[in-house]
Amino acid sequence: MNAAYSAGAIAGPSADFWRDRSVLITGVCGTVGGELLRQLLETPVARIVGLDNDESELFFLKERHAAEDRFSVYHCDITDDKALAFRCRGIDIILHTAALKHVGVCERSPRSAVNTNIIGTQNVIEAAIAAGVKRTVFTSSDKAVNPTSVMGTSKLMCERLLSAAAVHDGASGSEFASVRFGNIIGSRGSVVPLFKRQIAAGGPLTLTSAQMTRFMMSLEEAARLVLFGVETAKSGEVFVTKMPVMRIRDLAEVMIEMLAPQHNWRAGDIEVREVGPRIGEKMFEELLNEEEIRRAFEYPTHFSVVPAMVDPKKANGGRRVDRPYRSDDEPCMSRAEVRAYLEKHQVLEREV
Repeated sequence: MNAAYSAGAIAGPSADFWRDRSVLITGVCGTVGGELLRQLLETPVARIVGLDNDESELFFLKERHAAEDRFSVYHCDITDDKALAFRCRGIDIILHTAALKHVGVCERSPRSAVNTNIIGTQNVIEAAIAAGVKRTVFTSSDKAVNPTSVMGTSKLMCERLLSAAAVHDGASGSEFASVRFGNIIGSRGSVVPLFKRQIAAGGPLTLTSAQMTRFMMSLEEAARLVLFGVETAKSGEVFVTKMPVMRIRDLAEVMIEMLAPQHNWRAGDIEVREVGPRIGEKMFEELLNEEEIRRAFEYPTHFSVVPAMVDPKKANGGRRVDRPYRSDDEPCMSRAEVRAYLEKHQVLEREV
């Protein structure tokens, strides 16, 4: 095993950068969209516009922030290019989080994945250019690296659309970039809510494979990476934060130890049943592949991958990366470290 990439913490949003900005968040009712809203409301932004196609969640989200007159919500699907273009008028920054994110759903409904993830993202790009939006950042996934699923393939295509827009539409004055997430632990799409329900029921807890490893990041860390990407984007980069690695088996067993007593179960009574990988699921995760390391740069907290159309020599600072970034090639957290991580980020207390 190679030596681990050491990670530092990405700082929160800069008040000076966000002061008096108008920000639009697509998918504002989602896990990441909601956290971006929370963090931005702590900055001196002038206005936040939230878009989503979930009417009920939009209503409840606005009710929770009824006292915040800087924040407004609108029902809008990103596949509706005219409605999207209308809402982008007067916007400085777009945070694009709206997407179909579940691997199984996209595998069974590939046309919907293409329409929402790929065509919807192109709509966002075109609306940004037409409205003179200064910066647009797209939230991608580790599954975009050497994709084995419809969802991962669609995310990779979106990254390439953003990079192409940054390189070929640079004269428009709009900057574009992507941020690539690992697993956001405790989010709707993570395994944590499933494990919580299975533990509450007394088991069995279904595990795809005891050997499976995953990069993990907290919801707060994911949102900070997006805002960091906005502040530092220059030429269509893909930003990847450094993050810890967990064995899914360790996560499952630590969760059983922590949660079983709350439901009057003994930890030893809850069976962990291995069921095998699901469609399109990898045994390990990749955040940088062999091809990308030729144009990737390492910084204390993150990596930056410049577009293939840009000369890597023009990248500012950073150390050239000499190997891929994969979860099976990084040291895993111990069970004690997994427990401390869950407690630090209050993962098991959060409702999703």
